[in-house]
Amino acid sequence: MKMKLIRVSLPLAHKFTIARESITTQASLIVELEHEGVFGFGEVTENSFYGHTLDSITASLERIPEHLHDYIDHSPIELWPKMRDAMDCDMFALSALDIAAHDLRGKRFGVPTWQDWGLEWTGIPQSSYTIGIDTIPKMIAKLQEQPGWSIYKIKLGTSNDLDVVTELRKHTDAVFRVDANCGWSTSETIANSKVLAGLGVEFIEQPLSIQTPERDKRRVFNESSLPIIADEDCQVLDDVQRCNGLYHGVNVKICKCGGLTPALHMLREARQLGMKTMVGCMIESSIGISGAAQLMPLMDYADLDGAVLLSDSPAEGVSIHKGVVQLAKGPGTGARLQYDRLDAFR
Repeated sequence: MKMKLIRVSLPLAHKFTIARESITTQASLIVELEHEGVFGFGEVTENSFYGHTLDSITASLERIPEHLHDYIDHSPIELWPKMRDAMDCDMFALSALDIAAHDLRGKRFGVPTWQDWGLEWTGIPQSSYTIGIDTIPKMIAKLQEQPGWSIYKIKLGTSNDLDVVTELRKHTDAVFRVDANCGWSTSETIANSKVLAGLGVEFIEQPLSIQTPERDKRRVFNESSLPIIADEDCQVLDDVQRCNGLYHGVNVKICKCGGLTPALHMLREARQLGMKTMVGCMIESSIGISGAAQLMPLMDYADLDGAVLLSDSPAEGVSIHKGVVQLAKGPGTGARLQYDRLDAFR
């Protein structure tokens, strides 16, 4: 079993702004596993908010070559705790390795990854398309550049959030979801929810900061006119139970929880608790999106437009057209790397 780490810089179609940062390119690390001519691919992106750089992620992955041979005879699910410990709980690094290992396993055994988990490809939700923070005219232009989606996710956390949604509503009848990325206060969230409910918004994602007292999160849970979905407050498996009674649902991010293996457990536990389930993404190539898409039979909501937000990438796999997810042909996650184009993304 061999591992190769490939760094790429992914260009965005537009500058992407959320409540805490703006980017025009996304640094990403692709993990390639190879065994007897079969290749599996995983991906994770650099993230300053969570303190992960490509150097730190690479350093963690360089600790585990001696354990890679275990994937030959054991499943990624069996090996996940061992790999976590070997990388000192670096969940970002572990997520890329775990995606690659599931992809490789599926390709070695000739089955799609979702099927390898015993799931059925039914009840698949559509993905939203994300509109980053900008001036209102530019946000309207971004929406109009991507017509026909049934769901748009609007990034908020500005001084005129309600004006943004009000103006965007004039240009589409699609469902809106809003994500404040920890940018609102308790009272602001409750007040905004009443207005947003009348503007065709389906739910609010993580309006409060992680540091907000539990009593305030519970107040929002009880008084909001819209469901509240946890993101930053739901990073690993133990967080699902902690979010129960404070949030109506959870948004699972593969990079935060440590891969597809724990994401499976988180989604199943949330469903058992009666919570809504969602899987989100970072801005990443089709390699990361192809991994996350394998979880779609367990999702109520999907936010997997990360590759759509790019102007180009050296990867292929699952595609999303106006919200409809199209699986890639072939086993595993269906991810493929275009080696002949890599130099353009160095």
